[in-house]
Amino acid sequence: MNHHLSLDALHTVWDNALPPALTVASGDTVTLDTLDASGGAVARRVASGELSAPEDLRALILADARDPLSGPRGHPLTGPLFVDGARPGDALRIEILDVRTAAWGWTGCCPDGIGLLDAALAAEGLRPHTHLWDLRAGTHADFRPGIRVPLAPFPGVIGVAPAAPGPQPTAPPRHVGGNMDVRQLVAGSTLWLPVEVPGALLSAGDLHAAQGDGEVSGTGIETDGQLTLRVHVEPQAGITTPEFTTPTSGGQSRQWHATTGHHPDLMTAARIALRAVLRRLEARGLSLEDAYVLASACVDLKISQIVDAPNYTVSAFLPLDIFREG
Repeated sequence: MNHHLSLDALHTVWDNALPPALTVASGDTVTLDTLDASGGAVARRVASGELSAPEDLRALILADARDPLSGPRGHPLTGPLFVDGARPGDALRIEILDVRTAAWGWTGCCPDGIGLLDAALAAEGLRPHTHLWDLRAGTHADFRPGIRVPLAPFPGVIGVAPAAPGPQPTAPPRHVGGNMDVRQLVAGSTLWLPVEVPGALLSAGDLHAAQGDGEVSGTGIETDGQLTLRVHVEPQAGITTPEFTTPTSGGQSRQWHATTGHHPDLMTAARIALRAVLRRLEARGLSLEDAYVLASACVDLKISQIVDAPNYTVSAFLPLDIFREG
């Protein structure tokens, strides 16, 4: 069955006490309308005259200006979805079928923000800055003449409700997903999340039209959009941290299986991700030692985000093309 959730179903915290916005069955497809990470604040700044916009984008931006969200500050997330049959200990398998951006987006920096170099660059005179992007080409966005950025849209935030009582902030990613900012979660990817509460309570948002690994200024190309997912329940799957397959990583394989680690210590986050990869290799019949040396030969560790305090996100990419049939 196909479902749709509009922007009427927004929340800004993780909380397993939130009432579900929609109940779906395993195997159902749902399209989520999503709001940009600023909650429409950038569009409101254009409408107020605080921020200037290119003339050919101005009307499109003004059409997206909306009243501020009520409630705690956080990423505007669409959901939660209650998935029938999902129980603690299960995994929610999420196929990312389509990611569509709005006609425009923005990227910003400021000297007192969350970016990797904010404090250092403030001493060099860094000022608050917002760049507006024209996304209408669909495949790329021109930064300025001679500089073109390819688009690869993905949800910056996708997760299920944690067992710990809420409300909890959306900024740090967790072992149940959330603000992971993993740019490889494009259409064609499949994500597994560990379920901790009945129904899983899946929410998503914070679409990015493009982003570099690390999201170093604290923002990608932030945008409104639509996210289409198909959800499945995998009973007692043994998943303890988000894992995914993806058609893109930057290497030579056609597909990768990636695991993630989220922790305030970067090395610990990397170890969590790597240990989960070794479990995957052991499940294929390798000894622990063989899994470890094979991973050293071909697994890529990537810092997916380094700005969502207090947790870093490290992803470990296993190239699936190394496994040949026959």
